[in-house]
Amino acid sequence: MNQEQRKYLMLLSEKFPTRQAVCTEIINLAAIMNLPKGTEHFMSDIHGEYEAFLHIMNNCSGVIREKIEMIFEGKLTPPEQRDLRTLIYYPKEKLKLLHEEGRVTPKWYRETLREMIQIARVVSSKYTRSKVRKAMPKDFGYIIDELLHALPDEDDNQLAYHERILDTIVGIQNGDEFIVAVSALIKRLAVDHLHIVGDLFDRGPDADKIVDLLMKYHTLDIQWGNHDILWMGAACGSDPCIANVIRNNVRYNNIRILESGYGIPLRKLQLFAEKYYNGTPAKAMVKAINVIVMKTEGQIIRRHPEYGMDDRLLLHKIDMEKAAVRIGDREIPVNTTEFPTVDWADPYQLTEEEAEVMDDFRSSFRESARLKKHIDFLYSVGGIYLQMNDNLLFHGCVPLDESGQMDELNFFNHYHHGKAYFDCCERAARLAYNTGDPRYVDFMWYLWGGLKSPMCGRVVKTFERTYIDDKSTWKEPEDPYYRYLDSEATSRMILRDFGLKSDLSHIINGHTPVHASAGENPIKAGGKLIVIDGGFSKAYHKTTGIAGYTLIYNSHGMRIKSHAPFESVEKVLNENSDIESRADQFEIEPYRVMVGDTDIGKNIARQIEDLNELLDAYREGAIPEKVDKK
Repeated sequence: MNQEQRKYLMLLSEKFPTRQAVCTEIINLAAIMNLPKGTEHFMSDIHGEYEAFLHIMNNCSGVIREKIEMIFEGKLTPPEQRDLRTLIYYPKEKLKLLHEEGRVTPKWYRETLREMIQIARVVSSKYTRSKVRKAMPKDFGYIIDELLHALPDEDDNQLAYHERILDTIVGIQNGDEFIVAVSALIKRLAVDHLHIVGDLFDRGPDADKIVDLLMKYHTLDIQWGNHDILWMGAACGSDPCIANVIRNNVRYNNIRILESGYGIPLRKLQLFAEKYYNGTPAKAMVKAINVIVMKTEGQIIRRHPEYGMDDRLLLHKIDMEKAAVRIGDREIPVNTTEFPTVDWADPYQLTEEEAEVMDDFRSSFRESARLKKHIDFLYSVGGIYLQMNDNLLFHGCVPLDESGQMDELNFFNHYHHGKAYFDCCERAARLAYNTGDPRYVDFMWYLWGGLKSPMCGRVVKTFERTYIDDKSTWKEPEDPYYRYLDSEATSRMILRDFGLKSDLSHIINGHTPVHASAGENPIKAGGKLIVIDGGFSKAYHKTTGIAGYTLIYNSHGMRIKSHAPFESVEKVLNENSDIESRADQFEIEPYRVMVGDTDIGKNIARQIEDLNELLDAYREGAIPEKVDKK
């Protein structure tokens, strides 16, 4: 062996100091390789809808309901099944109601605990006992482990032992705490890994609560969406990103997330708006921030001709006398001439008071400890794309030219396409946050709304949608990628560029709501591409006809679940209602997918190879075993 190999094996021997330790680990890893792969859930475009998202997390996209129906068919009535699943979804809240109704008795505890242990036994069956132990709540880990592995014997001694455990739990009035612990374990084991394919923020009111929830989740990744990158850009200090964040949330009346959620006060904007603009305080603020958006975006477009966005410079094309704006060869009426802070000799320059408003916002975004914590989290678990288990995940698009080939894009003095362009964008986003370099901070705004942004891919017509009533001007041209969504050849080309050549590879993205009510299918390109934006945001429910998708990939294949709109947690607790979900199994694997077939399995295979080298070195005496001298 060479020096580098010896150095590595010496380090490995610190963890596995004897031949028997190496053999034991090889046996353990080889066994793990032959377990079924864990269940992956994919969701996108949550857009601040906390209660709906929380419920889908609690019901594990309907998987818990399926398990209960499978296990207790013919054993529990439908109302009893509904009671049980609501208890698992919201154990503390449901227990409180049951106590108030006088339904909690020693008999109820014993029956409920037996049922919950059965469910936990089923969802834990695809994991090693070690992994299940690690997932258990610490306070009850030993007891749950005992109950999960009850086996009948000749005299039923072990079953009697487990019944005695349940009797003791009830007798010492520890039943509520135990139910909460088992509920958490069931939900933890039902989903092995969660993928969020972009857009946690904006439209809905509670994105901050969603991030808090995700920060506690056992294992996940996030592919940044354009609304996420907008907040990230604001945290980097980008003026147009800050202005758009304020605009989005003021327009949707999501003041709470700014002021209470992140400590970003609107008082200075409100006072400024009331001084210069007509209408209620809320309407005046919208008018004021609209103008600031136009000005700050205009400045960045002029600084960066490489963005190719001169057509978005429209503020200076307004003719105040005609109350119209020139777009191309057309003069189109505008719906207001209320621009009291625009200097028509230099329309993109902020007034002194507007600059003070933006200075105040910039300081607030940078000084918000909670926002920093959330943005740090997005950077730590997120990225522009992810390759995992032969699938490619990204939020928006891979920029293409009109012929459907990878578009060559020149940013930062280099041409990029496909994967290389994604890598360039991600590097720029990280440098913006870590260094504050103005080139990269400006680019965060382009990633939010640029035609060739992998998170956007369309011309964002903020001006037209704000100042023009003629809706024919609102149409937002899109990157050709969206015209090729149904092309299997295009999807395969993209997958190859990212090094994914398996017949089991897929592209999974969100961003563009699927019009399910009009018959649009989220499964495209011969099953090679799945769009999972089903419209979590209430604003899209009428458009899509549903309220979100969950893509589920387990050892048997892939299926997509469409979810009906969520009403309220209160209704779930009082009526045992649930989100109605419809499943479509669109891909069944020809053989069951095992851990050995996954990325984790590939890593394990490399570990086994290294351990075999260490075992050979021990046997040959090239590395001495560390004998225990005790």
